[in-house]
Amino acid sequence: MKTLKYILSAALALTMTVAATARIVRAPQEKGTHRVLTCNIRITGLSEDENTPGQWENRKEVCRDVILSQKPDIICMQEVIYESYAYMKKELKGYTSFGFTGPEMDPYTEGYHYIGKNVIFFRTSRYEMTGSGCYWLSEDPLIGGSLSWNTTRARHCNWLRLRDKKTGEEFRIMDIHLDHKTELARQEQTKLTIRETSQYAEDFPQILCGDFNSGPKKAAAGFLREAGWKDAYETLGIPERNSFHGFKGENYKKPKPRIDFIFMRGAVQPVYCKMLTDTVNGILPSDHYFIVADLKIGNND
Repeated sequence: MKTLKYILSAALALTMTVAATARIVRAPQEKGTHRVLTCNIRITGLSEDENTPGQWENRKEVCRDVILSQKPDIICMQEVIYESYAYMKKELKGYTSFGFTGPEMDPYTEGYHYIGKNVIFFRTSRYEMTGSGCYWLSEDPLIGGSLSWNTTRARHCNWLRLRDKKTGEEFRIMDIHLDHKTELARQEQTKLTIRETSQYAEDFPQILCGDFNSGPKKAAAGFLREAGWKDAYETLGIPERNSFHGFKGENYKKPKPRIDFIFMRGAVQPVYCKMLTDTVNGILPSDHYFIVADLKIGNND
């Protein structure tokens, strides 16, 4: 009897796992497009997450599985620190990363230290990196860990210039995370990003991913639109909703706007975009929903 109960229990568990995993849906990708993900994966090791589904050890495999289920070409992560970086670097096979190391991290070997990095992963079989860089969203953009405008944390932008090995298409991808408390800081950080990106030709394809900590109607997003940037989510007419949910998922009831974005400037257009609300066995990958977009590079329709 015990053996039968064990078999039935195991079968039920397997059925539930398959059903839960099946919730992760991947839309077909149009040939020639570039699939980009923006993912705030949340700082690991926070005391408020201990012994909860939000603890990294309880969700790291879900985070990995939701990301890999989309078969992205490029992944822009925010809030990456030692533990999550080591795990993702090991698990994301076929990808290489840029943007974790730097002078601001050199005094440390583990832990938060109020610096969560914006790390970009890209598929090495598809892209060649032709340029890269980092600047800090402050009045001293070349000084790692620098702060200005009463920002709560040091914030930065990591960027890559990539060339598609097959088509020769070249474009720039950026990963940012704006301040979470100070509106002045968010505005000035965005203005700095606009100034830096404006040195490129108007038609040169640039993609800006990240957590803005403010909604589509706030100044940061507005400044970008005024400077000729387009929001993939908005361009495709997707109904607005919250992207932060504090590990409550669909039970999150606060009227919060979407704060995660994929913006574009120059010869780049979105053909698909979606907010990923997937769970595995009821576990969410992060306290933010991730956003995926398929982007077409070039001026041809």
